[in-house]
Parts: sequence; structure tokens; C-alpha cells
Amino acid sequence: MNKQSGLTYKKAGVDIDEGERFVRLITPLVRNTFRKGVMADIGSFGAFFKLDVRKYKEPVLVSGTDGVGTKLKIAFMTGRHDTVGIDLVAMCANDILTSGAEPLFFLDYFATGSLKPEKAAAVVRGIAEGCREAGCALVGGETAEMPGFYKNGEYDLSGFAVGVVERKKAIDGRGIRPGDALIGLASSGLHSNGYSLARKVLFEHKKLGPGKRLPGLELSVGEELLRPTRIYVKAFKALEGRVAVKGMAHITGGGIPGNLPRIFPKGVGARIFAGSWPEQPIFALIAGYGNVPEEDMRRTFNMGIGFIIVVGEKDKDKTIGILRRKGFPSYVIGEVRRGIKGVRYAQA
Repeated sequence: MNKQSGLTYKKAGVDIDEGERFVRLITPLVRNTFRKGVMADIGSFGAFFKLDVRKYKEPVLVSGTDGVGTKLKIAFMTGRHDTVGIDLVAMCANDILTSGAEPLFFLDYFATGSLKPEKAAAVVRGIAEGCREAGCALVGGETAEMPGFYKNGEYDLSGFAVGVVERKKAIDGRGIRPGDALIGLASSGLHSNGYSLARKVLFEHKKLGPGKRLPGLELSVGEELLRPTRIYVKAFKALEGRVAVKGMAHITGGGIPGNLPRIFPKGVGARIFAGSWPEQPIFALIAGYGNVPEEDMRRTFNMGIGFIIVVGEKDKDKTIGILRRKGFPSYVIGEVRRGIKGVRYAQA
């Protein structure tokens, strides 16, 4: 058989040379996230991280994994890929933060049909930026090129974060009591949830293009939907040791009703003060254009609150003052009540 006409891995759709070029492109991005504790450079089969055992008497590791969901479709539509990596880190780092854990390191999984190194490097650039914001190291990941598995030009992302917390300082919500205040930290917009509904309303029902400008929005529809998820690690660190934080909730899919009750002990629920915080215009636009019921909006989107911190009533003003000075707009959005199951909304 003529060797020139034989099949190769490259002809099957996997280009090893492009994969190696991709690694060269992202190596400086990855190294720029390294923090104390990282022991292995990029390229090893596994990453080594040395835990500071002098800092923690009884360290507990906390892990979390997540993705970006159909928000990736907006990146494909707009051709902008440098923000979804921030979302990937945020979804994982914010989750493990709810226990009081300090994010230590992060790994990513990038899968595509045909690897385009520059596009993939833009994604990793966002991941690196998110890691720096969260204070964790990007220690490795996996790049999978799978011809015929994904649509041309599309990819998928998953992320994995590991953090540490002193066992006695772990936050589990058991200390939450009736009368405690619910401090809501503003989101940057939709974050990374509800995009199946948002795309249905804006692009299928209203037939808008990603470059369309809408009343009340500072950016185009596509740019608005690509706003990165806010990372709240620095917010908690600003409070640590200054305020007794009793519980924290990351407001993701399911909204406040679906996430806040997860941290409550038995016998208590939340009374949320409707209208006690500003909602970004994108939420009203989706609700109006799609005639989406209010209950569906609340159970699908964060509605302007990306993270909730529970503190004693006496600490609410101090907490908000610290958070706002740190650059995190925050509001008293409700209170813990006895005899309420889940979340109820009422006027403030």
C-alpha cells in the first residue's frame, strides 16, 4: 500500500502538532496563576500542591465541579471566547466558598471537535483571569479533540476546584437563627444560569441578533449575556475575622428559592424583601419579551443577587459597610424566620 495514501491521526481529525502549539500558547497564562503551594509545573501527568500544615491545625479539603452551560452558545454566536473561562472558575470557586473554604487550585476540561489553538487559548486566558481573582492556581487540565462529536466551531467546558478550610471554622449553616439578616451581594447580570430560557426568548421568540441594542442596556444583547459571573472570594475574605458569618449561598440555577434553603437548619426559612435591591434591566427585558411569569423568573435567574451571606441582625450594617468598601454592592434583602418553609417573598 502506498504510504502517502494511508490514514493518519491527523487525517482522522486530530492534529497533535496543533495540540502542542496550544500548550505553548497557554503555558505563560497558567504559570501566571501559580500561588504558594504549587509544586509541579505544567506538563506533568499530575499536579502537586503542598498544603500549609502550619496554617491549619485540622484542614478539611472542599471540592466542587461545574460548567458554563448554554452560555457557551453566546460565545459561539459572538466569536468572543475570553470571558466564559471566568464563568467556569466562578461557578466552582463560589460553590466551595459557601463553606468558608479558601480556593487552592483549579483544573479545567476543554473538549472540541477540532482544536483551534488561538480560540482555545482565549478560553484559558479567561480561566487564568478567574483563577487570579479567586486566588487559586490553575494547575492543569485536559484538552480533548474529538472529531465528529461536537458541531464545527463549538466546544464544552468543565471545571474542578479544590479548597481548604479549618474544620472548626467550616460554615455549614447550623448556627443560623430566626431574626438573622440576609445580605445579598449584587450579581453582574445573568451569571451562568437560565441561558436556555434567555436564548429562547431573545433569539428564537424575538429573533434578535447578538449585536442588537435594547433600551436600558449599556451593551449589545450578546455582550450583556457574556458578562462574566462575579467571583465573591474577596468579599468573604474582607469579612473573615471581622463578622460572624453563619451561612452562605451561591445563587445559581433555581434562583434564590432553589439555593438559599439548602443552607438552613430545620424549622426556619427566609422572608425575602421584594424590591430591596436593584435588578439589572436584562431581567425585565426577558420577562417582558417572553411574557415569563414572575415565579419562573425567580426560579430560573438570580434576579440581581449572586451570593447571599447570613449574619446576625446586629452585624448587618457593619457587613454591608465592609462589602461596599471592598467594591461589592450589597443589600439587606430579607430575614430568617421560624415556621417558614423555603422562601417567601414580601414587600420590605
